[in-house]
Amino acid sequence: MPSLPDTSGGGSRSSPLLWRILKIFLRPFRGPVDRARRAFRAAAYPIQGIYYFLRHPEFYPVFLGRLLPLSIISFLVYLILFTFAFVPQLLFLMIFQGKAGAWFNAIVLVLGEGHVVIQALFEGFFVDEAQVDIFDATLINHGLTDLVAPHRLLFPDAPTSVKMLGKPTTKAEFQPFSLKQIIELIVFLPLNLIPYGGTVAFLMITGSRYGKLSHHRWFQLRGLSKQEMKRERSYWSWEYTWFGTVAMVLQLIPVLSFFFLLTTSAGAALWVAELEQRSRVRVGRPVTASDQATRNQPDEPVYHDGIYHDDPV
Repeated sequence: MPSLPDTSGGGSRSSPLLWRILKIFLRPFRGPVDRARRAFRAAAYPIQGIYYFLRHPEFYPVFLGRLLPLSIISFLVYLILFTFAFVPQLLFLMIFQGKAGAWFNAIVLVLGEGHVVIQALFEGFFVDEAQVDIFDATLINHGLTDLVAPHRLLFPDAPTSVKMLGKPTTKAEFQPFSLKQIIELIVFLPLNLIPYGGTVAFLMITGSRYGKLSHHRWFQLRGLSKQEMKRERSYWSWEYTWFGTVAMVLQLIPVLSFFFLLTTSAGAALWVAELEQRSRVRVGRPVTASDQATRNQPDEPVYHDGIYHDDPV
């Protein structure tokens, strides 16, 4: 009986060739796809922070006890602005943008003005301590007590991570008070006068500044110098832009802006917990394939004991 021709060898030889052709074709798209993936992942953390905050009732007293009164005051600020400033700005914008665009931009413009007033009066002095507590408690919940312990008193027998927190023993800031950030908010507010793209530009520019400060507490806990902090912010600038843009949108929501400040703090801590867990060397057991796959990621820096390393291997 005649045997059939063996085509397996040809098929196996053609498969690598097709794979190489496919890789060459897809190569130009790898960069944009990777940047989109990183942007989406960073932008998701503020949203994850809301879900995480709501799932942990031990966080509620931090908001209700400290920030609820400020939320009521912020409502009065927005009420005054929308009563006296909204209509004149809307009429002015309608001259250049038409009715639909003018309504949207006028709302964002007034919300931005309210955010400037509230940030200048309250955030730097009353909110930062609560943000530090939520950030540190989230790290403790993820097994990073050793990162927090050198910088504040902790009560290990407390029933929740929030009640574990004692007074800080070193300087504790979630974000340093930044006069430059407030000035930038004022300077870039007129971008909302530009039809369509102006509001998006305003949110992304101010969000970029906010995002770059979102890991300031983490840098403090690691004992980084100003130069090292600058290098870190430069490395993560793309991710910080998208994290900060989403956080800025949330903070422009009247009355709930203080609540979203705390949930964003939780989101920033979730991001840090993921980075820390990726970078730490496992000691006391063999390194598994899963560990190795997690560690061998060239697109992110690695930190061991607070020291920066370019090479994750």
